[in-house]
Amino acid sequence: MALGRSMHGVAMHNSIVPVIFALNLRMKQQKGFTLIEILVVIGIIAVLAAVVIVALNPARQFAQARNTQRWSNINTLLNAVGQRMADSRGLWTSSGDCTDTLPSSATTIGSASVNIDLAACLVPTYVSTMVVDPSVGTEASSGYSIVRNSSGRITVSAPYSELGESISVSR
Repeated sequence: MALGRSMHGVAMHNSIVPVIFALNLRMKQQKGFTLIEILVVIGIIAVLAAVVIVALNPARQFAQARNTQRWSNINTLLNAVGQRMADSRGLWTSSGDCTDTLPSSATTIGSASVNIDLAACLVPTYVSTMVVDPSVGTEASSGYSIVRNSSGRITVSAPYSELGESISVSR
């Protein structure tokens, strides 16, 4: 039997086309999503993304990491000053390249002329490199301050701390 004709002499093409067309319409109607379904899914994803971003808050996480670095840096500075004083029998002495004395008022640590330059006193014997604030510190101005009060206690602080945290250590 040839495809073009049936046993009665009527073209098969004419009777099969409407059936195939109807099947295609049904399949096309069942495929895909409605606009409402897509909008609901997008809304759910947006709410979940907002919850995750608020929970993680990357800016706050970075600020906390910088404050942790500040705590570590001021402890490093205070330990280095303490070790140098221990080597000098408890005194901060000016000798060799180290001509600065510890200030009696809070002074920024750094190589600029208005700052106290502790690098010559501490590097490389007590610290490998001079530490600086992770946000604003440079060699000229470390972003940390040091003071020695009348009773001999030394305080190193980080005035540029973030999130309202006060970072200061005394010994």
